[in-house]
Amino acid sequence: MTSRALKKSAAKPRKATRAARAKEPGLMARLAKGPVICAEGYVFELERRGYLQAGAFVPEVLIEHPEVVEQLHRDFVHAGSDVTQALTYYVHREKLRVIGREKDLLPMNRTALSIAKKVARETGTLFAGDICNTNIYDPTDKKALKEVNRIFAEQVGWAAEAGVDYIVAETYSWGAEALLALEAIRKYSKVPAVVTVCFHREEQLRDGWSAVEACKRLEDAGAEVVGLNCHRGPDTMMPLLKEVRKAVKCHVAALPVPYRTTPEQPSFMSLTDPCCGDARAFPTGLDPFMCTRSQMHDFGREAYALGINYLGICCGAGPHHIRALAEGLGRHPEASKYSADMSRHAFFGTNKKIRKVQTDYRSRL
Repeated sequence: MTSRALKKSAAKPRKATRAARAKEPGLMARLAKGPVICAEGYVFELERRGYLQAGAFVPEVLIEHPEVVEQLHRDFVHAGSDVTQALTYYVHREKLRVIGREKDLLPMNRTALSIAKKVARETGTLFAGDICNTNIYDPTDKKALKEVNRIFAEQVGWAAEAGVDYIVAETYSWGAEALLALEAIRKYSKVPAVVTVCFHREEQLRDGWSAVEACKRLEDAGAEVVGLNCHRGPDTMMPLLKEVRKAVKCHVAALPVPYRTTPEQPSFMSLTDPCCGDARAFPTGLDPFMCTRSQMHDFGREAYALGINYLGICCGAGPHHIRALAEGLGRHPEASKYSADMSRHAFFGTNKKIRKVQTDYRSRL
C-alpha cells in the first residue's frame, strides 16, 4: 500500500460528539478499510510507574489510583491507539484470590470498564473489553474447567453490560482454553471477538497445537480476528504470524512484546542476561533487551504488508512504542508533534541556527 493510502486509512476522530459516535464504524468496518492499532501491556507500564506490583501483576491501581489508569489510556490514544481496552487483564477470581482481594472483583471490573468507556467515548476510539488466561485451566480437572467457565462468563457479562464494541480474549497458552473464552463471548455477548494465543519456548501450545492449528480452530469457531500476542518479541513472533496469515481467511492480530527475543531464547520469559550471571531477566531485568522505536516501527510496517490489520504491542509497551508503530503505518497521531527532530540538536543539528562552536565539536562526542 502506498504511503498516501496509508495516511488516508489512518484518520480517526477525537472528542467525538454523541451524534458522531453513532455514525462511527465498528471494529470490522475499520479493519476492512485498513489497520487498527490496539495498545496493550498496561500492567508493565503501570509497574514501571510504581503503581502495580511485578509478580502478581494484578491492577490494584484501579481502586487505589483510578486517575492514573485513565491518564495511561489517554497517553496511548494520544500516541496513536485506535482502541481503549479496559484494564481487566488479571482482574478475575483466581488472581484476586491469590492476593486476597476477592471482595474487589466486581468493583475492579466495573471501574476498569467505566474508565475505558469514558476515554473511548471522549476520543472516538473503540471501547474493548478484555478477558485472559485464568492460570487454572487443566483439561483433566472438571472442577477447574467449571471455574474457568465461570470466570469467563462473569467478565464477558460485565463487559457486555458496559456496552463494549468488542471483546479481546488474550494470552492463552492452551488452545482449548482460548476456545472456551470464545464460547463465552458468543454466549454472553453480541459483539466481535479478537482471540489471541501465545507461545513460550516451543512453537506449540500446551495442548500441542501449532499456531496455524489454533488459529484455524478459533476461526472455525467464529472468531472475527485471530492471532498471537505477548511472550514473543517481533523477531520470533513474525515467522509464526506469516504461517497464520497464509492459513486463515479472517483478520489476523499481531501484538508482540517489545523485547529482542532470539531463536535460542524466543520468549521474554526465557531471556537471560549475560551481564548478571545469566540470570533470568523476566520481569524486572528486561530493560537491556528493550526494542528500539525503529524496530517497532519496522515490525508494524512488515506485519501490515503481510495483510495483518490488527496491530499492537503487549507487555512492556510504552506510548512511545505505539507512536512508532503508528508512524510505521504512515500515520501522524497527536504525539507525532513531538517525534524526534535531530536537526535542532545542540551538537548533531543541521539547523542554520545551531552555533558552529557546537557542531565543530561533534566528532569529539
